[in-house]
Amino acid sequence: MHLPNQKYLYLLCLGHFSVDINSGSLPALLPFFVSNYGMNYADIAGIMFGYSFLSSLVQPAFGYLADKGSRQWFMVLGILMTSLAFAVLGFVQSYWSIFAFAVIMGIGSSIFHPEGARNVTAVSGREKGKAVSIFSVGGNAGFGLGPLLIVFLVSLFGMRGTLFYAGMGLVLAGILGISIPAIRRAGQSSGAADDPAVHSVETPAPAAKNDWSAFAKLFLSIFFCSTLMTGINSFLPMYCIQALGTSEAVGSATLSIFALMGIAATLIGGWLADRHGYVNTMRLCCWVAVPVFAAIAFSGSIYAIYAMLIPLSLALRGQYSSTVVLGQSYLSKNIGFASGITLGVSFSIGGIIVPFLGHYADAFGIQALFTLLVVFSVLGALATMLLPKHSNAQNL
Repeated sequence: MHLPNQKYLYLLCLGHFSVDINSGSLPALLPFFVSNYGMNYADIAGIMFGYSFLSSLVQPAFGYLADKGSRQWFMVLGILMTSLAFAVLGFVQSYWSIFAFAVIMGIGSSIFHPEGARNVTAVSGREKGKAVSIFSVGGNAGFGLGPLLIVFLVSLFGMRGTLFYAGMGLVLAGILGISIPAIRRAGQSSGAADDPAVHSVETPAPAAKNDWSAFAKLFLSIFFCSTLMTGINSFLPMYCIQALGTSEAVGSATLSIFALMGIAATLIGGWLADRHGYVNTMRLCCWVAVPVFAAIAFSGSIYAIYAMLIPLSLALRGQYSSTVVLGQSYLSKNIGFASGITLGVSFSIGGIIVPFLGHYADAFGIQALFTLLVVFSVLGALATMLLPKHSNAQNL
C-alpha cells in the first residue's frame, strides 16, 4: 500500500521522535540522580509523577483545542519545551528544580501529541492504521535511543551532557516548523474527509458520533497498561542494578532494547489488527503481558529479563495502534481529544500511581514492587474483556 502524502507523514514521525527521545532519556537518567544526589525510590517516583501527572491532566485540553482548529505550531512548541527542559536537568541539583523541569517536559509532550496525531489523521487518508504505526515508529525510536544516548553523554561529559538535547531539539523543531505550511496543505488535499472514521476538523463527517461508554472501558485498559509501562520505565533499570547486581549501563540498556524492539512490535501489532481486529489485538497483547511480568518478577536472572524484553515489547507496544484507532473510532466526533487520551495520556497517566509504587518499593523492596506489577498485568488483561467490538468503524 502507498500512503498519500507519505513524506509529510515521515516529517511528523520525525517530530514524534524529537519529543519522545527526551521522554525516553528521562528514566535512564534517574539512576544517576540516585548515585549522584542520594535520591531514594520515592524521590525518583516523584520526578516521574511530576513529568506524567500534569501531562495527563492537560493533554485532553490540548486535544480539545486541536479539534477546534488547526494549531500546527503546537508541535514546534512541544518539541522545544521537552528538549530544552531536559537539557536543563543536567545543570540543576536541587530536587524541586529537577521536579519543575520534569513538569515542563510533561507539558511539552502533552502539547505535541494531540496535534501530531490530528495531523497524521489528516494526511493519511483512509489508511489510518498504517499511518499511526509509522508515526509511532518515531516515538518508539526516540524511547529506544534515548537511554543509550543519555548514558553515553553522561558517561563522557558528566551530567552536563544533557546540553546536547537542547541543540538537537532546536534543529528538529526548525525542520518541522519550516514544513508546517506544506503539511497543512497536504492535510487539506488528502481526501480524509471522505472517510467517516477519519474526518478533518474543518469538514466533520455527518455520521460521526461518540460512544462514551466504550471509550470509558478503553480508558480503564489504558490506565492499567500505562501503569505497567511507567513501572517498567521507572524501575526496571534499578531492579536490574539493585536486585540483580548489574552495572548502571547494563540496567539502563534494558530500556533501550525494550523500546527499540517496540518499533517492530508496533508494526506487528498493526499487522495483527488489520487481520484480526483491534479489540482482539489488544486482548492478545495484554494477556501476553501476564506471564512476561511473572517471569521478570520471579526469575532472578538478568538473562531471563533480557529474554523477556521482546515479548514485553509486544505486550505493551503491540497494542499501540489498536488503542489509538479504537479511541478515534469510539469518539469519532472528537479525534483530537481521543488522541490526547490514547496517544499521549496512555504513556503518562501511569504517573498518577507511580509515587505509590515508589513508596511501596521503599517500604517492601523492589522485588515486592515487581510482584505487584504482575497483579496489575492481570487487571489490565481483564479490562480488555470489557471492550465492545461495535463502534463507528468497521473490523474492530
